[in-house]
Amino acid sequence: MSATDLAPRLGIFARTFRRETPAEVAAAVAGAGYALAHWNFAAVGLSTLAADVEDVRFPEVRAAFDAEGLAIPSVSATFNAIHPDTDLRERQTRQAVRLIGLVGELGADVVTLCTGTRDPDNMWRAHPDNAAPEAWAHLRRTLDPLLEAARSAGVRLGVEPERGNVIRDGPAAARLLEELGVDAPVGIVLDPANLLTPLTVGRQDEVIGEAIDLFGGRVIGVQAKDVVESGYSAAGAGLMDYPALFAQLAAVAPVPVIVQDASEADAARVHADLLRWHSEAGVR
Repeated sequence: MSATDLAPRLGIFARTFRRETPAEVAAAVAGAGYALAHWNFAAVGLSTLAADVEDVRFPEVRAAFDAEGLAIPSVSATFNAIHPDTDLRERQTRQAVRLIGLVGELGADVVTLCTGTRDPDNMWRAHPDNAAPEAWAHLRRTLDPLLEAARSAGVRLGVEPERGNVIRDGPAAARLLEELGVDAPVGIVLDPANLLTPLTVGRQDEVIGEAIDLFGGRVIGVQAKDVVESGYSAAGAGLMDYPALFAQLAAVAPVPVIVQDASEADAARVHADLLRWHSEAGVR
């Protein structure tokens, strides 16, 4: 993440600023200082998979962000990819396929996924059956049409290691990348906080270094949040050493850095702190 200044690559989840219209969301993102927004139709009260969104709404969103001088590098298509309800999983897969085919209208080239859990109620909550061979097989089955849609649309799928999901850590993500092959339209969304806990944050350099070694050039986005005793928080409100993190991320190609878990009231502070920590890291 060394080649360019951070500011043009610094974004935030659009749903941080829930509004009635895309134009209002875009104005709020710009007002907090960000250059990018990770889009989710939930920001305007619609479904993440856009099942209730007409095709014509996509260029309207793009126009609203263009008017504020903002870009949308990525879009959420998160659903439980191994939900135990097969009918629900297949229906949401079809919705995600449609969404993937339309994200180019937003200017995005990455679509982020949730690799799923056997928990039927919360797609981010761990379940003991996530480690079963059947769970992996169902993930691969869900990914097949999504990968085909991504190839057709000329975009990449972003897989984020998340402790509650099938792809729970760096080795699991590396296994998936190896199985899919280097030509698959898929990469890693690296959220360092997901790889750490209050007990392991003291080994931050080691843990993040291992992940960077595993993923190499397959990192297509970074997310920024922090580790606290109760889970996660906005960057700077927890235990992570962000200047040290940015120094390590210098080994990764310049990619969007997207703020997560910041409140609307704290968004501008997080933006300023991330730029300062990046500068303190001496990244050039």
